[in-house]
Amino acid sequence: MELPSKYLNNVVEQFASLPSIGKRSALRLVLSLLKRSPEELDVFSNAIIEMKDKISYCSSCGNISDYETCSICANPSREHETICVVEDIRDILAIEATASYRGIYHVLGGVISPMDGQGPEDLNIKPLLEKVAQGNVKEIIFALSSTMEGDTTNFYIFKKIAPYNIVVTTLSRGVSVGTELHYADELTLGRSILQRLPFESTFK
Repeated sequence: MELPSKYLNNVVEQFASLPSIGKRSALRLVLSLLKRSPEELDVFSNAIIEMKDKISYCSSCGNISDYETCSICANPSREHETICVVEDIRDILAIEATASYRGIYHVLGGVISPMDGQGPEDLNIKPLLEKVAQGNVKEIIFALSSTMEGDTTNFYIFKKIAPYNIVVTTLSRGVSVGTELHYADELTLGRSILQRLPFESTFK
C-alpha cells in the first residue's frame, strides 16, 4: 500500500506496529486524526507522552499505578493475606470486573516460555517468594491462563513455595483450557475464583 505522503506513511507504520492493528486499520485511525484540530492533536499526543513519563509500577505487586503503591495494595479493606498471581494488568482488570475477589495481586509480567526465551529469572517471581517467606501470606491463588506456559509457571512457583505452610489454589476449570484469562466472560471468571480448587488436585 503506497501512500501519497511519507509523513502519513510514518504515522501509519507506528500505528500498525501495535498489536492487532493492520495497515488498513492503522490508515483509518491516522486519517481520522488528520481531521482533528491542532488543539485536539496536542491533547492526544500529550496524553501518550504523559502516560509514558508518569505511569509507574506498584512497588508491592507490580500493577500499573500513578503512585508508588497502587490503589488495591493501599486499600486497607482488601485481604492482604491472600495473593492472586496474574500475568499482566489485563488479568487484574478482568478479575476486578467480577467483583468476586477481595484479596490483592502479584503481577508476574509474563509466563515461563522457553520457546520465547523467557525463563523464571525474566519474571517478577522473586518479590512474590519474599512475601511468602515473610510469613504473612495465607493463600496463593494461581490465575494464569490455562496454557502450557501458564501451567509450567504455576508449577514452578508451587515448587518454590511448597516448604511454606500456606494454601495454594487455582481457578476452577470454568475458564476453558487454552483460553487467555482476560478473554473470559465476567460470570465464568467470577465463578472460577469463588470455586477455586487446591492446586495439587490439578496434577494428580
